[in-house]
Amino acid sequence: MTSPADVNHTFTDAELDELAAWGTVESHRAGELLIVDGTMAPDCIVTLSGEVHIFANSDAGPKRVGWMERGQFAGDLSVLTGQRHLSRVEMGVEGAILRIPHARFQQLIAANSHYSDIFVRIFAARREFSNRRGFAAVIVIGSARDRSVYALRDLLAKHGVAHRWFDPADGPVAAHLLAERGIDDAQLPVAILGAADVLVQPTPEQLAAGLGLDLLPDGATADVIVVGSGPGGLAAAVYAASEGLTVIAIDSLAPGGQAGTSSKIENYLGFPTGISGNELARRATVQAQKFGARLVAPVRASAIERDADAYCLSLADGRRLRSRAVVIASGAQYQRLPIDGIEAYEGRGIFYGATPMEAQLCSDAEVTVVGAGNSAGQGAIYLASFAKKVHVIFRRASLRETMSEYLVKRLEEHPNIAIIPSTDVTALHGAEGLEGLTYRCRETGSEGHCDCRFLFLFIGARPNTGWLPKEMVCDERGFVKTGTDIAPLELVRAGWSLDRMPSRYETSWPRIYAVGDVRKGSVKRVASSVGEGSVVVSDIHAALAEISSAAS
Repeated sequence: MTSPADVNHTFTDAELDELAAWGTVESHRAGELLIVDGTMAPDCIVTLSGEVHIFANSDAGPKRVGWMERGQFAGDLSVLTGQRHLSRVEMGVEGAILRIPHARFQQLIAANSHYSDIFVRIFAARREFSNRRGFAAVIVIGSARDRSVYALRDLLAKHGVAHRWFDPADGPVAAHLLAERGIDDAQLPVAILGAADVLVQPTPEQLAAGLGLDLLPDGATADVIVVGSGPGGLAAAVYAASEGLTVIAIDSLAPGGQAGTSSKIENYLGFPTGISGNELARRATVQAQKFGARLVAPVRASAIERDADAYCLSLADGRRLRSRAVVIASGAQYQRLPIDGIEAYEGRGIFYGATPMEAQLCSDAEVTVVGAGNSAGQGAIYLASFAKKVHVIFRRASLRETMSEYLVKRLEEHPNIAIIPSTDVTALHGAEGLEGLTYRCRETGSEGHCDCRFLFLFIGARPNTGWLPKEMVCDERGFVKTGTDIAPLELVRAGWSLDRMPSRYETSWPRIYAVGDVRKGSVKRVASSVGEGSVVVSDIHAALAEISSAAS
C-alpha cells in the first residue's frame, strides 16, 4: 500500500542542474499562483528554494494537501497526460522554481529513462494515494438508484480519478454543497470539478471532456490506431509506442476492458498475490503514455474505410482519424439475460462487473451472481467479503466444467456463498430498481425467489464488432477471422490485393489486425490477450515496411 513516503522524491543538486536545461528558472513571492486549478496540460514545477504549496478543493473547502521543498516537484499524472489539473499550486514561501513546460516535459520523459522512471513512479503513487486517502477534488452528487450517477462514478473509477460521492438521502453534506452553488434536487446529478466548475446532469462524455480525458482533435493521424483498450489493446499500444510508432488508442469507456472489471486476477504471471483488473489496466495505461501513446476515452468507433494506402476511422461523434495500420482490440462483452425489460434495471441493481464501487453499494445485502466462468468466481468471492449472502446461479451441472479449480474450491468453502447449479434466472422484480428475482431449476422445473437488490451478470461473450464493415470476414458468431482462419475465397470477396497471405493476426483487410477476445479462436485469458497485443507489433512493422518499399 502506498504511504506518504512513497509520493515524494528529492533531486540532488547535480540532477537539478541537468533538469535546468529543460525549463526556465522563475522567482516568486509567497502567495503567487504557479498553476491554476483547472489547467489543461499543466507544467512541471520543481522547487529550487522556498516552498511550493498544493491546495485541493474538497467537500469541506480548499485544503492544503502537500508542500514541496528544494529538489521536490509538484503535480500528478495530469502533468504526464495533459489532462485537467484539479489542484491549485502556489508559492508558499518566497523562493525560486524550475518550470518545465508540458511539451518539454514530454520530451524529457521520452529522452531520459532516469528521470522518466522517477517522475512516472511518483506521479502514479500520488494518484493511488489520493484514491486511498479520499483527497478527491471531484465530487458527484446524486441518488444511489440513479443509473446516470452510476455511469459517472464508473467512468471516474475506471480512469483512476479520485472522487467523493454523496447521496442526498444519506445526510446533510450534499444539501450543503448544493446550496452553496445554488443547485436544487431537480438538477441532479451534478459533478463538481475542483474549485469552481459544476457540470449539471452531465453525460459520461461531457464529464470526460471536462476532465481532459479526450483531447483528440478531428483529423488526427498516427502510424497505428488501436480500437479498444483492454489487455490486448494496451499491450499493442505499449509495444508499438516503445518501438517508435505513433499510436492513438481509443476506448468506448476506459482502459481495462472486460478484465478491468475483475476484482482480483491471481493467475497472471508475476503477481503471486494477485492484482485487480483495474490496477493492471492503470499501470499499463501509464506505461503507454510514458512512451508517447495517446489514450482517449470514452469515444466509440463507428466505421472504418480504405483511404489509399491508409485507413480512415470514423468516431460516433463525427471525428475522423487516419492511420496506416489498425489494431482491432474491441473485445467482447457479457450478454444480457433473455428477460424483457432488463434494460430498466441496468445501473439500478444489475451490473456487469464487481469492483470496489459496486461492493460499496451492496454492503451487508443479499446479492446474486450469474455465471460459471473465472470472472463470475472472482466476483462472487470478492463480493462475499461485503455482502450478507452471495447466491451463485449457473445453468451448467458443475462449475468445474468452466471455472479454474482454485476458484471452485474457494466458492465451495466460503460460508457466505450458496452455489445453485442447473438453474436459470427467469424474472426480475422491482419498481424503482431491482428488488428481487425468480429462478427455475432446469432439472426439476421447480422455482425459487430471492429478495436481492443486486444482480451481477457474467454470462457468455458477444464480440464488439458491429461497427466493422461487412467486407471484414467474421465467423457466424461475429468474431473476427485472422491469418489461416480466412479461406482463400473469403479473401477474394473481401478484396485482398496483396501477393501474400494475411499474417497470423491480420484480418481480410491488409494492415488491419485483430487481437484478444474479439478474434476468432483466441484464448479468453488476460495473459493470452497481452501476448497477442505485443506480438502483433512485429507484424505491423513488416507491413509498414512493405508500403515504404513499394513507394520507393
